[in-house]
Amino acid sequence: MSNPLTTLLQNRDWLLADGATGTNLFNMGLSAGDPPELWNVDHPDRIRALYAGAVDAGSDLFLTNTFGGNASRLKLHNAQSRVFELNKLGAELGREVADKVTDRKVIVAGSVGPTGDIMAPMGTLTFDLAVEMFHEQAEGLKAGGADVAWVETISAFEEFAAASKAFALADLPWCGTMSFDTAGRTMMGITTKDMVRKTLKLENPPVAFGANCGVGASDLLRTVQGLATEHPQHPLIAKGNAGIPKYHDGHIHYDGTPELMADYACLARDSGAKIIGGCCGTTPEHLKAMRTALEERPRTDAPSHEAIAAALGGFSSASDGTDGNAPKARSTKRRRRPAA
Repeated sequence: MSNPLTTLLQNRDWLLADGATGTNLFNMGLSAGDPPELWNVDHPDRIRALYAGAVDAGSDLFLTNTFGGNASRLKLHNAQSRVFELNKLGAELGREVADKVTDRKVIVAGSVGPTGDIMAPMGTLTFDLAVEMFHEQAEGLKAGGADVAWVETISAFEEFAAASKAFALADLPWCGTMSFDTAGRTMMGITTKDMVRKTLKLENPPVAFGANCGVGASDLLRTVQGLATEHPQHPLIAKGNAGIPKYHDGHIHYDGTPELMADYACLARDSGAKIIGGCCGTTPEHLKAMRTALEERPRTDAPSHEAIAAALGGFSSASDGTDGNAPKARSTKRRRRPAA
């Protein structure tokens, strides 16, 4: 399928994605528990500023403010009837910012987060209902001008597959990331081997896939290396957190410096990632350092786990999720939070 992102990937060694959404919106005044998607209507100037911050820092791609824009999550705020509207606005604001850039192509990626419900049989979310919710969101993103859909922070592969089908129904190319936050596995037990094997069997495979969020940058790079080992030819995504979250003066802060994220970006590239960005805690200042490092530092061989730990800090677990020593899948429901 021909699309702007595929064209960029064919002509570039790497692409810089954006950073955090939730973290940066909290810095702009978003209150914990408030749905950030409503800011597409109530504070469009701040959403434009969010997008522009990433673009001005050098991002080739940014995600829209629509992570929780599905009916299940919006129902918590009595806004389930506004799915199409809020997603369309989120993409339209992104299109405004991206189209002002004259020296390079900037991709508007329509962010799609998990529904917040647990897939059957452990939960009540059926595959067809997940497809319906993702499809409604995708149609809004497409109408607003998103170049691709981007499903992120997924833990159950059934939900990942439902998003794939929904994007096919909307005729919208897509990318996808899962969050490997449980000793190298997703919360629902998916390993890197599982993800590659199952993703490549989808009737509508993604343009690129990979990992986001999780625990720390070290763990995420170990995951990326696992994905690259399974299928090095497919474009991979790395969007790691800016260090480790720490609670200070009533707020969560991430301890990753711009210098650390610059190291992370180059290690991610050398580990096999083609699209490299940040997740929770990543600001435009981090992105600027990442862009400079990617442009100036030469590519090297894939770093060892020891080299990753020395540069970014140790791993949160000894297991990479594929040795049978990871905890079993959890069935608890995750609390709603915006993509940080």
